[in-house]
Amino acid sequence: MDLEKLERIKELKEVWEKELEDLKERCEPAETVSGQPVKILYTPLDTENLDYESDLGFPGRYPYTRGVQPNMYRGRLWTMRQFSGFGDAYDSNRRYRYLLEQGQTGLSVAFDMPTLMGYDSDSDRSLGEVGRCGVAIDSLEDMEILFDQIPLDQVTTSMTINGPAAILWCMYLATAEKQGISLDKVGGTIQNDILKEYIAQKSWIFPPEPSMRLITDIFEFATDHVPKWNTISISGYHIREAGSTAVQELAFTLADGFAYVEAGINAGLDVDRFAPRLSFFFNSHIDFFEEICKYRAARRIWARRMKEKYGAKDPRSLKMRFHTQTAGCSLTAQEPENNIVRTAYEALSAVLGGTQSLHTNSMDEVLALPSEKAVKIALRTQQVLAYETGVANTIDPLAGSYFIEAVTDKMEAEAEKYFKRIDELGGVLPAIDQGFFQQEIADAAYEFQKAVDRGEQVLVGVNRYRTDEPMELEILKIDPEVERKQLERLKRLKENRDGDKVTACLEELKRCAAASDNLIPKILDAVRAYATEGEITATLKEVFGEYREKPLF
Repeated sequence: MDLEKLERIKELKEVWEKELEDLKERCEPAETVSGQPVKILYTPLDTENLDYESDLGFPGRYPYTRGVQPNMYRGRLWTMRQFSGFGDAYDSNRRYRYLLEQGQTGLSVAFDMPTLMGYDSDSDRSLGEVGRCGVAIDSLEDMEILFDQIPLDQVTTSMTINGPAAILWCMYLATAEKQGISLDKVGGTIQNDILKEYIAQKSWIFPPEPSMRLITDIFEFATDHVPKWNTISISGYHIREAGSTAVQELAFTLADGFAYVEAGINAGLDVDRFAPRLSFFFNSHIDFFEEICKYRAARRIWARRMKEKYGAKDPRSLKMRFHTQTAGCSLTAQEPENNIVRTAYEALSAVLGGTQSLHTNSMDEVLALPSEKAVKIALRTQQVLAYETGVANTIDPLAGSYFIEAVTDKMEAEAEKYFKRIDELGGVLPAIDQGFFQQEIADAAYEFQKAVDRGEQVLVGVNRYRTDEPMELEILKIDPEVERKQLERLKRLKENRDGDKVTACLEELKRCAAASDNLIPKILDAVRAYATEGEITATLKEVFGEYREKPLF
């Protein structure tokens, strides 16, 4: 738009603003859920520096602001992937097969806390936690049961596991082999994002340096042997669930991503060999437009940094592909049926933001693991969105909105400020060690809670429009028998396997961990011999040690 027209718009806006002076009581300043100010009106004055070619471009073209595929959902809908897992492998296998029968198009595994922390179910640390917050997986035997009658060359699987990611991934690969499937036909994603564990989620095992080594070993092995596998899911979701703002989620997630790219390059890998299989995982929070802008800014930042700083030449290395999950922290225990509505709006913002796959939370997740009825409603939410609303008919339909483009630009600029601060601290690992990320998130969470307590941030059914109606909701409960049966099965496994072979595999793994060999083949050998996750983790701890977080005061 030429300067003369912009000047005319500015004059007209000043006239309009004067007309608002008598309506001040109805024009209070607004903020996003992250506390960012929102103007009452956006005009071409807010996007006067926007260049279509360099800032937006076309879908599937650099800088990918409008999407990573040329035809987006007109070519293929996003993958509908419900996060699920509870009890033992038999329980979760039944749930997975039910979800696939209902039209789900991808699986996503939730593991229990002992599995997340690298403990077997018979560990003293596991007592009372087996199968409670996800499925218990101790060995290859459990993984085989988990995916019984589910062909791993036809279904992609996402696994939310971090500290012991290499071990659980090898169990999955060995299960595919047991099904007669070659590894080059296996597709899916392993979360494998240890940096966000140190920052937000706190389920770590090893110190940062050996943890990063395991990640780059996965990069290398997958590039050579499992080319369809996404080797990491760089996760902002947990950063946001811990209380961050949208800008912090954007900046901290991408900073972690850049750190993984640098780790791969420092390990001697060509950036264009491993970067195309990096993926991301974002939160879809309740502030509808802010979330859409976050996704668009993320794609643009990633593309520019990969091209300009890391010298990536393969277009696939520049494309940020991401999974989205609706915001668990936005759900309320009060009036849980309201969570269906919240989730639907959050899912819509993820789709309008161009996600490649989506999990919709169930209404009861704030109370327990989802019931079968609740998870079916959550899946149906995606299916109604995909097939009835028409939102998939055109690509990036909000592009060109003065509001959307102005906020997208602002989020990118705010993220760049964070990148500068992180660089000044020496990078992501030194910033973690100094507690920078942790303090920023804690401060943001505190400010949000104060706004809720003051009633400035409205939570329907919680601090406004409350009712005292009794809750009538079926809650999924984990039978204590699950733990007993899991312990019995694990005991039988240890009695019947080839103990000498297990010992030999673990000794070889320990030797290689103390050297510089790629550890994935050795972990695979141990898994195939039915060494347990706890045994493999304990072996690596002997060499790597364990991480202890520095307290902040």
